[in-house]
Amino acid sequence: MTDLIRPLAAHCITFANEKGGTGKSTLAVHLLISLQAAGYRVAGVDLDFRQRTLSRYVENRQQHHPHLPTVEVLVPGLSELESRTAAAEEDQDLLRQSLDQLAQNHQFIIIDSPGSDSPRSRLAMSLANTLVTPLNDSFVDLDLLGRVNPESNKVDKLSFFSETIWQARQQRALAKLPALEWFVTRNRLTQLDARNKRRVNSALEELQKRAACRYISGLSERVIYRELFPQGLTLVDLGQTRQGDQRPAKNLPKLTTSHLAARQELRNFIQALELPQN
Repeated sequence: MTDLIRPLAAHCITFANEKGGTGKSTLAVHLLISLQAAGYRVAGVDLDFRQRTLSRYVENRQQHHPHLPTVEVLVPGLSELESRTAAAEEDQDLLRQSLDQLAQNHQFIIIDSPGSDSPRSRLAMSLANTLVTPLNDSFVDLDLLGRVNPESNKVDKLSFFSETIWQARQQRALAKLPALEWFVTRNRLTQLDARNKRRVNSALEELQKRAACRYISGLSERVIYRELFPQGLTLVDLGQTRQGDQRPAKNLPKLTTSHLAARQELRNFIQALELPQN
């Protein structure tokens, strides 16, 4: 895989977590649409060949709201070779080819990885300038990154996923690529102030010192995210007007106070990533 770790002519943002249900795709599509709305040329890559949440999101968007700007999302093909080793190598080659193709015309590439380990997912992490790992507000999710001592609430030992990212950082260093920026974001937060919530927060603050990551705020648990998916819409689309007049765009939900609060959470998340501005 060493020959695949070489500069990419676009800023690559990979959403990765070997556990499903943490909101990776929701964050990925919202970042994609937000960057597009800000005037950047951005494309997505969906590595979850089975669920294809990111690509299905965009399909729903184009089907139900063709008046909205189109979004390019690629789903790299999978090898049909019988040898697992040869198939893994071809899968990585196909991903690298897809990224090189997109990088010719885009400033940002957003990769949505599946909730499992695979050679392609590891390559996507090694090629990332920015790596984002969303977690649910739970010690079950936190255990993926580090073993927490139940008495001291300190991280005693880094877990296998953190080791995988350390390996990705090594590969980037050997290839003389810029350092990988790793962000851990606690996602799908409840509004209740519970003891468990405070303990998870404390453990994550400890983890960022041990794992050389940055702990940033994510999105709260809100029904609106589940409601937007069938139409392929994001918070960015709510309240938009038609081009040329001030009437609401066709079939878009009305903007509420709750939606405004959710938008601010999204802005805070994107600002915390400190992405390049040019």
